[in-house]
Amino acid sequence: MRTLIITCLLVIGITYTSSAQKIAPYIKIGESSNSVEQISEEIQKALNTHSFEILGTYNPAGKSNLQVIVFTNDILKNTVVKVSDRGALAAAVKVGIIQKDGKTTVSYTNPDYILRAYLRDNYTSFQTTFEQFSKDVKIAFEGIGTEFMPFGGAIEEKKLKNYHYKILMPYFTDPISLNEFTSFEEGMKIIEKNLTAQKGQSKEVYRLVYPEQKIAVFGVGLASPEDGEEVFLPIIGEEHVAAMPYEIILQGKEVTMLHGKYRIALHWPDLTMGTFMKIMSTPGDIEDTLKEICTE
Repeated sequence: MRTLIITCLLVIGITYTSSAQKIAPYIKIGESSNSVEQISEEIQKALNTHSFEILGTYNPAGKSNLQVIVFTNDILKNTVVKVSDRGALAAAVKVGIIQKDGKTTVSYTNPDYILRAYLRDNYTSFQTTFEQFSKDVKIAFEGIGTEFMPFGGAIEEKKLKNYHYKILMPYFTDPISLNEFTSFEEGMKIIEKNLTAQKGQSKEVYRLVYPEQKIAVFGVGLASPEDGEEVFLPIIGEEHVAAMPYEIILQGKEVTMLHGKYRIALHWPDLTMGTFMKIMSTPGDIEDTLKEICTE
C-alpha cells in the first residue's frame, strides 16, 4: 500500500512538472550573412506586407552592429489598451538585430511572454486574440528565417503574471512615478519638448498615443556614454537587444516607468546575481534620465 501511494505521488509530481510550461522572452528567427542594413530592410518590408505598423527604429548604444525595429498592429494596440493598469506598454513588439563574428542574428520579443507579464490576470480575457497575433508575426517573418527558437531564459507560464527576480524585489505593480502634471496635454507638451531636445542624452525611438483614453507610451533610447546602454548592455548581454528601448507611459496626469529591477530582470531572466550586481546603479541611472525627460 505504501509503495502504491509513493508511486502515485511520483506520477502526480511528474505530471505537474511536465505541465508547468515555461516561456522564453525571445524568439530567434535565424541567422544570415547579410548586413544589418540589408536584414533591416527585409524585416521592414515583411512587416509592411503583412499590415504591421512600424513605430520606430534605432541603434542601441549608438552601435552600427545593433538595431531594433519596433512594431505593432491595430488589433494588438487596440486590445491591450483595454487593460487600465498600463496595458498599453504591451502594444509594442521589438525585433533585435545583432551582427557578430561575421553573422547577423535576428530575434524578437515573444508576445506571449510580454503579454502575460504585463497584462497578468487580464491576459486570459483576450488570449485567442493574442495567440492569433503571435501566429501572424511568425507568418510575417517566415521569409526572414526558419528557426523560431525560444531563447534568453524561461519563466513558468503561471509565474509571469506575478514575476519578480528575487525576494523583496519589485513587481510589475511597483511602478516608479516620474511626475504628475496638471493635465494629459501638459504632460505631452513637456515630454515632447524634452525628447526633442534629447534631454538627459535621451533619444525618442517611438511613441504610441491614444488621444481618447489620454494614454501615451514613449520608447526612449538611453544614449549616455557614462551610464546608458553603452555601459550596461555589454555586461548583461547584447543578444537580448530586443529588450530596448525603455518605456515611459503617461496615463492621464501621471507618467510612470517600470522599476528597473523588474524590467531588466524580466527581459534578462537568466541573469546571475553576480552579473546583476555589476549593473547595480543602472536602475537608478535609468530612473534619473527618464525623470529629466518628464520634468519642466
